[in-house]
Amino acid sequence: MDFSRSTTQPQPVAPSNHVAQPTAPAGGKRNKSDKGRWLRVGIFTFLTAIGLLLVALVVWLIVGASTNKEDQYVDSNKLQAVFLSTGQVYFGNVTSMNDKYTVLTNIYYLQTSSTDTKAAAASTAANNVSLVKLGCELHAPFDQMVINRTQITFWENLQDSGQVATAVKTFEKDNPNGQKCADQSSSSGNTSNSVQNANNAAKP
Repeated sequence: MDFSRSTTQPQPVAPSNHVAQPTAPAGGKRNKSDKGRWLRVGIFTFLTAIGLLLVALVVWLIVGASTNKEDQYVDSNKLQAVFLSTGQVYFGNVTSMNDKYTVLTNIYYLQTSSTDTKAAAASTAANNVSLVKLGCELHAPFDQMVINRTQITFWENLQDSGQVATAVKTFEKDNPNGQKCADQSSSSGNTSNSVQNANNAAKP
């Protein structure tokens, strides 16, 4: 038999239009979600750090400013003496102090009697000094003074045993209801006597 003609030829295969798509790695979706989560964590951490820095800055400004203020040296349990550039000195309680003004309450000041001659004034200066309570002056001021900070040369806390503090205590004891301006002359005299007595007690 002749098999040469009956041998079948292989048929050409038509090219396929299907193109194989690259397969995504199994963990692709999880990688994207991880990136989003880490991004959110990073933003949250950054904002938290900024917030903490702002809080620390505010605390530093408050605490640091208060520790650098001059008013930390004011003893609220004592009287203070405030010396002005004019030469006047006021005694009382400093209730507020900053770089612009100082507030003084419970105010007293020294008053000297006028004399005819300078020599006489110099010799009797100690005897003519009186401590006057502010409030009964012609302009009737309240017992509070706001002093321009540039006018203050220096100030001091006063000891309770000092002559001024002793005179103030005596005045307050003699006037438990406060100063009465109708009795200014007697009140001033009593306070002056207290100062003079303190002077005499201090002398050897």
